[in-house]
Amino acid sequence: MESFSAKRAAILYNPVARKLSRSQHLLQRTIDALKQQGVEASLVATTGPGSAPAQTKRQIDAGCDLILAAGGDGTINEVAAGMLHTGVPLAIIPGGTANVLARETRVPIDMLAAVRDLSKMVPVRVAVGMLRLGASEQRPFLCMAGTGLDAEIVTHVNLDLKAAVGKLAYYVAGFSQVLRSLPEFEVIVDGKSHRASFALISRVRNYGGDLEIARGASLLRNEFQVVLFRGTHCVQYLPYLAAVSLRFAERMKGCTFVYGRSVTCNASAGQGVFAQVDGELVGTLPMTAEIVPDALTLLLPAGFVAKEKAAVDLRACA
Repeated sequence: MESFSAKRAAILYNPVARKLSRSQHLLQRTIDALKQQGVEASLVATTGPGSAPAQTKRQIDAGCDLILAAGGDGTINEVAAGMLHTGVPLAIIPGGTANVLARETRVPIDMLAAVRDLSKMVPVRVAVGMLRLGASEQRPFLCMAGTGLDAEIVTHVNLDLKAAVGKLAYYVAGFSQVLRSLPEFEVIVDGKSHRASFALISRVRNYGGDLEIARGASLLRNEFQVVLFRGTHCVQYLPYLAAVSLRFAERMKGCTFVYGRSVTCNASAGQGVFAQVDGELVGTLPMTAEIVPDALTLLLPAGFVAKEKAAVDLRACA
């Protein structure tokens, strides 16, 4: 696996990310850790939602040959949007609530440890998902998009509680919805139609850092794993949750696992089905998601890459 070298880096960080808002002194220490590895780095605070892509492009145009995204998965997606097809590698400094991408790729959750481990990482070209809601502009995502039940839960998350207790706020919001009914909608995967009240379109196995729902997904595959759940009442999801936890959901009635490169989700008129990307509400259906191969260079732990390549090769031969 190819090693990497960099001389000049920019650390794009979300100043209101949960971990960073409480420990901003860590950012200066990351600069010191990079300097010890021969990399001159500067801090660039995002100025608001949607600002990171343009800020990232300016840093690359100014000569940065390494970009680090400090924050949660939403911040990483925004930074990545300014880096597609550039060849400049993106490194992850976990600073959010769930840190799904970091947990998936075995990047240390400790921010300083993640930076100090850069010398053990290798650049890997990966595909990204490209999402569009209705007639809106496309936006990339690295981990997952969901529509139906999980996005509905996101709409009920108390942001103050999330800032205080992190992922627990999502569980509180989820249990508050257990008695409500759910609409089913159409999900078209590579031209084949399905029905679901929760559709997960995933590039990673981990869901929120705690569950492995899409256990066949991989950042090294040029396709999504799409997991579909049927049911018109939230209470029907309690057995699904148990099945996912015990790793037999693939054999359970009402659960469908498929692979695809193009996914379209359509709701019936008046349904108002929500969609989320990596834990952030993005709008309502209709929604399309497509794979864009070879779109981004990620710096990933060499051990993770070797293990993941072996797993992908085994699945390809199965």
